[in-house]
Amino acid sequence: MLVRLILGLLMTVVGLAVAGKRVAFLYRLIKAGQPDTKRSDDLGARVFAQVREVFGQRKLLKWSVPGLAHFFTFWGFVILASVYLEAYGALFDEQFAIPWIGHWAVLGFLQDFIAVAVAVSLGVFAIIRIRNAPERKDRASRFYGSHTGGAWLILIMIFNVVWTMFFFRGASSASGNFPYDSGAYVSLGVGNLLEPLGHSTTEVLETVGLLLHIGVMLVFLSIVLYSKHLHIFVAPINVSAKRLPDALGPLLPMESAGKPIDFEDPGEDDTFGRGKIGDFTWKGMLDFATCTECGRCQSQCPAWNTGKPLSPKLVIMNLRDNLFEEAPYILAGTEHEEARPLVGPEADGGVIDPDVLWSCTTCGACVEQCPVDIEHVDHIVDMRRYQVMIESAFPTELGGLFKNLETKGNPWGQNNSERLAWTKDLGFDVPVFDGELAEDVEYVYWVGCAGAFDDQARKTVRATAELLHIAGVKYVVLGNEESCTGDPARRAGNEFLFQMMAQQTAETLNAVFEGREPRLRKIVTTCPHCLNTLGREYPDLDGHYEVVHHTQLLNRLVRGGQLTPVKPVEDGPRVTYHDPCYLGRHNKVYTPPRELVGSTGAELAEMPRHADRALCCGAGGARMWMEEQIGKRINLERVDEAIATDAETIVTGCPFCRVMLTDGLVQRQSEQKAENVDVRDVAQLLLERVKATAPAPKP
Repeated sequence: MLVRLILGLLMTVVGLAVAGKRVAFLYRLIKAGQPDTKRSDDLGARVFAQVREVFGQRKLLKWSVPGLAHFFTFWGFVILASVYLEAYGALFDEQFAIPWIGHWAVLGFLQDFIAVAVAVSLGVFAIIRIRNAPERKDRASRFYGSHTGGAWLILIMIFNVVWTMFFFRGASSASGNFPYDSGAYVSLGVGNLLEPLGHSTTEVLETVGLLLHIGVMLVFLSIVLYSKHLHIFVAPINVSAKRLPDALGPLLPMESAGKPIDFEDPGEDDTFGRGKIGDFTWKGMLDFATCTECGRCQSQCPAWNTGKPLSPKLVIMNLRDNLFEEAPYILAGTEHEEARPLVGPEADGGVIDPDVLWSCTTCGACVEQCPVDIEHVDHIVDMRRYQVMIESAFPTELGGLFKNLETKGNPWGQNNSERLAWTKDLGFDVPVFDGELAEDVEYVYWVGCAGAFDDQARKTVRATAELLHIAGVKYVVLGNEESCTGDPARRAGNEFLFQMMAQQTAETLNAVFEGREPRLRKIVTTCPHCLNTLGREYPDLDGHYEVVHHTQLLNRLVRGGQLTPVKPVEDGPRVTYHDPCYLGRHNKVYTPPRELVGSTGAELAEMPRHADRALCCGAGGARMWMEEQIGKRINLERVDEAIATDAETIVTGCPFCRVMLTDGLVQRQSEQKAENVDVRDVAQLLLERVKATAPAPKP
């Protein structure tokens, strides 16, 4: 008894010393990141996120089989902590039982059940890894690029925890020291098998099993702390520090040393974006350390799925590797003269290749799927900001975009005098703001640059305007007073240009809504990018508005009886709906567009990737203005998915998506495919059915 006590305590002291040294290093390293002051607000929401995502495993359970296996494994770690409490108690008292509940058969059953469930889960993980091995599936494997050897080691170590637990508990049962008379069915069964060996032998086996069980845990602890499975400990912290609320929504404003940058008078020491690994905030560094290398982000990334070099997982892994490379210099507060460039060609030792950085569409599929709430898009845009504003290193096409925004106030480079061209020949007058907002005007209809200047998008804004007219909704458009919200500049990394444009637009809108409280400053727009920027990002610029997407407003009007679509007498057309990223994942608007489609009598055929797993059209992140020269075009991939549904019409709710899908469809039709398919906005589909028997508009 004394020998096992000494050995057990000695092993523990050594194991905890090794682990403690690593924990201290990781704490100092992550704390050395730039300040981030917005990670402790709204404590209630953060506690709820912890309960739902860590203990409830919400995101992991979206993938049913691996999610369920991980659910049991996580709860195995939680529940089997009670077994280790019993094990350490047995070092001091061979008949130790947890006070009050230590002889409760339910606890014994729960311990054995979860251990068996973990063992079965390990088999599931092994099968998944074998079936999806990179050696078999190459880039199609979500484990491509992951440290698969380390993953197998962890599975083996978890198995060692399980079998040593049953070995120790079985021998304890055979020796008469086990605290449970029933419930712990596996442990008691192992005890029955060992009992014929005799009491003295089972006592020795109990000591061996106890020390093995403790030893495996201590070795496992060090392996976890020195490997990618560090997420076991840091993931709960990362989830608690996640961005709120639960939608991707706004990009974070640029800060330096934890304070917003004053772009009119920046400080001499201000850091613009991320030019080196030490420029990231502590939350960014925590993200890097939290990555599980599960590859869920990679499997959903439109760039990766079309043969481009961007993998969100590999971005985070490479940043993590660079963080540990530079750790001695970061902790010492010194510059590393031979440090690898954070962004640069891979051949020159760059951590992130420019082709990787600029392939991102900011669709947010990676963030949506990440089970530990890593913020890939924020980090990518932050690196873009440094490249654009400090290095002036960006794709040549963006030069034209920036010039058009600066000189014309729109990405198309069109004259502002053409912003009302879409209103011609509508058959009714579109009310234009004349300097004073009448009391009965409920909405400012934000047309957006696409709606004003793109021929396809004009059809959407015309249809929406006509539906609002039929429904009797009072609205005005700003006409020549409108300007770009700055979204393309911000996603491209030109934060200075965004700030300049956004300040101007916010001032215009504040003047329009002067005298109205924020909840009555209502804006409706057909562009999800404008929706997101005006509604989610302008509050940082003192622009507070209630912004809705046209599909949301139109759906309310249909539900309220102000619009009455008449369903076809026969079966309606078969359509498929493409979720715009900035409407869906960024703002969680999935239902209204689908309800509108249903209200028209059309048959909705969903693509395999839809709603929160929808594939991007390829236009986001300012990719609309860049050539796609690597791999398959993302819009073609999406159009191919749409064609496969046998739908007659591809419906969407975003002007950029419509451009990309139309271009992809035109290419496929030139190949004699889907020749009778067209692309339309939800508003057009609705208008067609409303006009079938629309009542005369109110005078």
